[in-house]
Amino acid sequence: MELDRDSKLLRIFIGEFDKSQHTPLYEALVLAAKKQGIAGATVIRGILSYGASSRIHTAKLLDLSHDLPIIVEIVDSAEKIDQFLETADTLIEAANCGALITIEKAEVIRYKSKPQ
Repeated sequence: MELDRDSKLLRIFIGEFDKSQHTPLYEALVLAAKKQGIAGATVIRGILSYGASSRIHTAKLLDLSHDLPIIVEIVDSAEKIDQFLETADTLIEAANCGALITIEKAEVIRYKSKPQ
């Protein structure tokens, strides 16, 4: 699979405990991206955040939330990202959770698997 130098980076910010049925939402998003033939996806777990609710999420303090921030990053062409947005939105709506979704330009320098 080739990936154009001019691609898009989709970021989905959700919570660690958000679920899609009985599956973590971040896992459901990555599996849906793979099923749609998206070039790549990565899940990153944060250590401190807040969002629209202004509630702090942290791994540091015992009396605050352990629902840590999760960022799902997905890279592909603008067309594939636009198509995947519908799937992502459906999964997020079904999970009935808060989320932030951003898209930015990504200049892909190298996209190659290691030799087998």
